[in-house]
Amino acid sequence: MPKDDETVRAQVLIVDDEPEHAQTMADALRKPGHVCTVVHSAAAAAEELQGGMYDVIVTDLVMERPDAGLAVLAQAKASQPQAETILVTAHGDVPTAKAALQGGAYDFIEKPLDLVVFRNLVQRAAQTVALRQQNRSLKSQLDAAYGVDGIVGQSAAIQQVLRTIHQVAASTIPVLITGESGTGKELVAAAIHRHSKRKEKRYVTFNAAGQAESLLEDQLFGHVRGAFTGADRDREGIFEYADKGTVFLDEIGDMPVTMQPKLLRVLESGDVIRLGSNDLRKVDVRFVSATNRDLRDSIAAGRFREDLFFRLKGVEIRLPSLRERREDIPLLVNHGIGKYAKELGRAPMPVSQAAMMRLVAYDWPGNVRELMMVVHRMVVTAMGDAIDVGDVPEEIRAADRDEGGAAAPDGALAGIDMAQLEKEAIRQTLARTQGNREQAAQLLGIGERTLYRKIKDYGLR
Repeated sequence: MPKDDETVRAQVLIVDDEPEHAQTMADALRKPGHVCTVVHSAAAAAEELQGGMYDVIVTDLVMERPDAGLAVLAQAKASQPQAETILVTAHGDVPTAKAALQGGAYDFIEKPLDLVVFRNLVQRAAQTVALRQQNRSLKSQLDAAYGVDGIVGQSAAIQQVLRTIHQVAASTIPVLITGESGTGKELVAAAIHRHSKRKEKRYVTFNAAGQAESLLEDQLFGHVRGAFTGADRDREGIFEYADKGTVFLDEIGDMPVTMQPKLLRVLESGDVIRLGSNDLRKVDVRFVSATNRDLRDSIAAGRFREDLFFRLKGVEIRLPSLRERREDIPLLVNHGIGKYAKELGRAPMPVSQAAMMRLVAYDWPGNVRELMMVVHRMVVTAMGDAIDVGDVPEEIRAADRDEGGAAAPDGALAGIDMAQLEKEAIRQTLARTQGNREQAAQLLGIGERTLYRKIKDYGLR
């Protein structure tokens, strides 16, 4: 981020119909290192703005016509909106110059120019442009980290999930999302819809588990009047309601076996028959389904139809458990802190290195859902200005050992001292950020100087 006293070298376009005055401005700006291009008319400026890239445009207000500078301003806003425009004006034109500020000019300066004031004004404009560019770059980095629609992670597994979302979203192919509970299957389903051609149509979610078969069929397919006691009018089901849109069938592995052929018919032909009717109704629905079960085991046990499985699994997206992508935990923690601190009207709190290590070491059987609940709890209950080990729930602090101090069931981190764990966390974070120390320090929740010292201490590259 540029500092107030830091010179930002900018590409500057100078527009003035008085060659000597234009040259004076250019010389003044070249001295601190700006690269200047000089033209002498609004028409020439329009040509330059179409062909070159500029950070700052300095234009005389009155040239071949009274509004020539305003024309340059309009052209700059249209062709190079990232740039800032400064107007140079005589005293009598100040009202016009002030009005131009409403049209997007950065500022104006009166003749005769004080070259020191002029240089400072251009420098401030250049710093504004540089800061805006850095913010865009940071947003791109955050987009790469947070992916789409709140799916947070930079691990290779999550990046593959994000790529697959973008690949399948535009098509109508059914998608089956698999993974443990709490891994974010609902987020992935919603992201597929929001990035699809059906995003303006309805997105309907339906949980297929724990419902009586009669109620399940009524909800999915609807009924006609008189179909059963209390059916006093026709009602469309979810498939008709979501026509031309997307249906997300969660916990599809728990759908009763007797309902599965009816769902298969909708997938294959788009045919829907309401309860109590013999009439076929056509629907056009994109199917996304999810399960935390292994459907192949369910098929072998006779609880799930193989033909339905293959229809649902046009593309399978497997979401990794959180313990499979531990490198994403610092990013998720900081994301959650920002979210929950904002809800409470607080500034985001830093996380001590020791606390972050405990969170990374935990296996998170409830995955991201469990982690976010813990982060929410820590933000609410933290006593100080930072989250430290004492703010981490005791069950998480002690989870890497049993009562006798032995390894936890998976044993992944047992026997590794904190220094080695810290070294490995830093190494993996640097690898994930491609050596970007500022970003790595943010992910680890430590200062950049601290990170630099630890890199030297551990002999890391």
